Amino acid sequence: MKQKKRFIAGATCPECKKQDTMMLYKEMDVEKVECVECGHTMTQAEGQVQASTRQFEQVIGVFKPE
Repeated sequence: MKQKKRFIAGATCPECKKQDTMMLYKEMDVEKVECVECGHTMTQAEGQVQASTRQFEQVIGVFKPE
């Protein structure tokens, strides 16, 4: 199965400081962000993602397309 990778519009790489070079993808239920210019990567496990983004929201449900 081919992995979906999406660019993050307006994002700036913390390493090389270039804009619009960051792509987001999921690998083994871990969100990863990688700069296509310098190769800098950042990772965040699924539990950390939900805790940081949904912590104070009153959400009825979260749509997760597969």
